[in-house]
Amino acid sequence: MMTSANDPGTPEDDLAPVSVAGVRDPITPGSSPTYVRGRALRRYALWYALAAAAFAAIWGGVGSLLLPNQVQILEFANFFSGGDAGVDLQALTSLRDAVAAGTTTATAEQSRLLAILASFDASRAQSLAMVASIGLAATMIVQPLIGVFSDRTRSRLGRRAPWMLVGALVGAAFLVGVRFAPTVAILVVLWTIASVALNAALSPMTATLADRIPERRLGTISGIGGFGSFFGGVLGSVGAGAALSLIGLDTYFVFAGAVVVFVMLFVARVRDRSSREMVVAPFAWKTFLLGFTYALRSRDYRWVWIARVLLTFGYGVSGALGFFMLQSYVRPALSQAEAAATVPLLAVAGLPSTVVAIVLAGFLSDRFRRRKSFVFAASVLMASAMLIPLVSPTVTSLFLQAVIAGFAFGIYIPVDQALMVDVLPDQTAAGRDLGVAAVATNFGQALGPALAGGVVAASGGYALVWVSAFVLVAAAALAILPVRRR
Repeated sequence: MMTSANDPGTPEDDLAPVSVAGVRDPITPGSSPTYVRGRALRRYALWYALAAAAFAAIWGGVGSLLLPNQVQILEFANFFSGGDAGVDLQALTSLRDAVAAGTTTATAEQSRLLAILASFDASRAQSLAMVASIGLAATMIVQPLIGVFSDRTRSRLGRRAPWMLVGALVGAAFLVGVRFAPTVAILVVLWTIASVALNAALSPMTATLADRIPERRLGTISGIGGFGSFFGGVLGSVGAGAALSLIGLDTYFVFAGAVVVFVMLFVARVRDRSSREMVVAPFAWKTFLLGFTYALRSRDYRWVWIARVLLTFGYGVSGALGFFMLQSYVRPALSQAEAAATVPLLAVAGLPSTVVAIVLAGFLSDRFRRRKSFVFAASVLMASAMLIPLVSPTVTSLFLQAVIAGFAFGIYIPVDQALMVDVLPDQTAAGRDLGVAAVATNFGQALGPALAGGVVAASGGYALVWVSAFVLVAAAALAILPVRRR
């Protein structure tokens, strides 16, 4: 049986020699080189982090600001038209709070507007949840397929690069199309295609970790990639907030261009070996379909997968409606412009604690050869953070929650990714099984906005959103306990 270059049980001296640049050439024809140390490892880490940042900037900027603003604009036109088109949402929300507190009595006209406000609030939450959930649900279906196909791809650029390049180009094109969506329905279609294509590029890029990084470096490199992702998310949110006031929804063009540039640079600067000579087993539909269940039959992989679903579900619930919470949950309520300016500040507030956690967690998990305890601690800490805005619905509490949850997520990002690679049952099918792992992320993220929107529509408020987030993330902490791998 041929051993993998990433096999922890195989002494490095028994494998192919390492070049001066720190690269071990593949033994198996058509497979990727392994970056053991030195210049090659540093170059991979740099370009992987930058490309990850470009993808995360889209989720951070488009997901947190551009889509909510666009949905709100479209829904506002549906509910407040004619003589109501000039209504001040902030003033109307303050009136609603005063009426609820019993400090004022609404006139007949005000009561009419308050009834429209309630319908508008529920509709925009459900619409945004639909946009996010359908896009993630489609991605969840396609992503593991892309993983399998990239495992089998034979090209001069290697197995992963063709998918990364095509996915980035198609995703960017449809992201530009999203900017011009005239209705929520068309917005859903365009964003779904853009999401699927972008994840068709991201998933193979993530698989290069398993292809090219030895196990003893996984935590560190995952940490660097996690830092890139988090920094990209913050930069995307801050950039979107600043650009909205200058170029409005044309900000979509900036994100589309950035992801294409950085994916192309990753492919060019961290060039893979040709996979034309790779031996590929004949394709069989039964084997293909059953292959997606293979990793989930592994006990440790299954529990890590379930824990990831629960944590991303809870995290998705808490963050799905942040822009709307600032206008309708915190006291005092903010205007749309103030909320748009505050969302990036919340992301920036969590940046220092998250950066510290990412840098330390990946390194320490490699140093102590422990992953599970880090993931458990991160889940418990994040669950605790979800209670802060529930107890105190203020902007200050949201900032405190962002700092604590950011620190917890900084621990979780690199170590969970490294743990998932550690528990892969078959390194030769890393693309397929990491695609299934990505389903866990997308499944949780897809359920999050759907639950958040449903909770707001059913309860008429946002408090139960935080209760739901706490329960789900606490369950994620419990789900990681049965994992045997340390």
